[in-house]
Amino acid sequence: MFKELDTVVLTLDLPQHGLRQGDVGAIVHAAANPPGYLVEFVAYDGHTVALVNLDPGALRLPGGNEIPHVRSTVAA
Repeated sequence: MFKELDTVVLTLDLPQHGLRQGDVGAIVHAAANPPGYLVEFVAYDGHTVALVNLDPGALRLPGGNEIPHVRSTVAA
């Protein structure tokens, strides 16, 4: 379904990693059997926010009618 270097969107919250549904990441490794993906989520300053192994159901491709949204990873 997904391949390495695809941009993907998280479909659920992962509070233990500081991630929320809708966060955008990139697949850095795709495993075939069982299917799973190592996804890197990066802040705009270039630091890695999280590197997470995820099942296909936790991801989707971005839609052509969507725009990225910016949020802080620092608690208010």
